[in-house]
Amino acid sequence: MERRMIKGITVGVFDIFHLGHLNMIRNAKANCDHLTVAVHDDKLNSKGIEFLYSLTQRMEIVESIKFVDTVVAYERVDLLLEQSNFDIFLYGPDQNHQYFQRAFDYCDRNNKDMKMLQRTDGISSTIFRKVLEKKNV
Repeated sequence: MERRMIKGITVGVFDIFHLGHLNMIRNAKANCDHLTVAVHDDKLNSKGIEFLYSLTQRMEIVESIKFVDTVVAYERVDLLLEQSNFDIFLYGPDQNHQYFQRAFDYCDRNNKDMKMLQRTDGISSTIFRKVLEKKNV
């Protein structure tokens, strides 16, 4: 009997791409056969930051990673999951706002697996932004 292909999906902004993002994507791929990475199009600027890269540029960066099979854009994670074909939702510990809560509820209601991926200690976009601010770059 042939094994069923496991389709995973994960999400992120990926503006200041760093080793933590790479580790997250690598770990996400370890949980599935086909990995879709959705890149956030923060049209409403909910993070309150000025992005360094456009959505298209961020998608191009993510698409170049060998662990990524498909790249899509998204605005709300709950709506993304409702419109996607996946078996497991892979997310980070800091991804927990109201739309993530709705996404988790969707997964529960629809028997979709979920797995929280670990952060890379000491690495985050927030830390890098602070370092850049101090250097007045």
